[in-house]
Amino acid sequence: MSASPRAGQSRPVTTSTFRANKAAGRRIAMVTAYDVSGARLADAAGVDAILVGDSLGMVVLGYGSTLPVTMADMLHHTAAVVRGTTRALVVADMPFLSFQVSPEEALRNAGRLMAEAGAGAVKLEGGTSVAPTVKRLTDAGIPVMGHLGLTPQSVNQLGGYKVQAKESAPAIALLDDCLTLQAAGAFAIVFECIPAELAAIATAELDIPTIGIGAGAGCDGEVQVFHDLLGLGGDFTPRHARRFAEVGALITSALAEYVDEVREGAFPGDEQCTHMDPRALDEVRAARQGRRRAGEEE
Repeated sequence: MSASPRAGQSRPVTTSTFRANKAAGRRIAMVTAYDVSGARLADAAGVDAILVGDSLGMVVLGYGSTLPVTMADMLHHTAAVVRGTTRALVVADMPFLSFQVSPEEALRNAGRLMAEAGAGAVKLEGGTSVAPTVKRLTDAGIPVMGHLGLTPQSVNQLGGYKVQAKESAPAIALLDDCLTLQAAGAFAIVFECIPAELAAIATAELDIPTIGIGAGAGCDGEVQVFHDLLGLGGDFTPRHARRFAEVGALITSALAEYVDEVREGAFPGDEQCTHMDPRALDEVRAARQGRRRAGEEE
């Protein structure tokens, strides 16, 4: 993998880049990452955007859902990703209850993600019900990415993590939500776990880009979790994901080799050590011998 962005991709990505990509038919590649190391690798690979997802609650922090993730968590991880990014657009998820209470509270929290953590945009879940909030944020100059379909913050209401809008009524409602979010000022919309045919219809109707995850190839782009792509999430791989490498197995093997060498005394070797000047070492030994003699005489 190249250590620098691919040719033609050196300019920083902005929300205008998203719109230009859709107009030109260039698909958008987005990765969800949570720390400076992941951000550096994704940025160097040439991704267009890095989503700091509230999925960090499950992937990194070990929670059973995204609901326990706080603003403090999102500020902390977004800032880390920003420090590891030079070109990709960093989009920060707004966690549960950071935007649902009121548009004004959403504005304060989104402003913190931009001003304190350095995000280039925020993402929030929901359709028509959050449109006033989307408009309030965009009117204040904060770029907003929408999120429809399977919205993890509503998992208890949805009855679990499953494909949404499979029947005609919810599918039509989702299409209406798309147009409402667009009118409110959203610069892009994530479709999570909806039928591919529905995602293609919405993509054709919208002027703004659509980013799929479990929504088929008819979207304007794709987002996947860093850990899922690289085999870092354990044995389970979501149906919508594909492992492009088994990095987790490689890491486990490397760590097991490290453990064995430490226990056998093979690591560290001389090449991992620093040595004292022989004269200084002789002086230390002489000083210690003098102290031992003094102790024996007492």
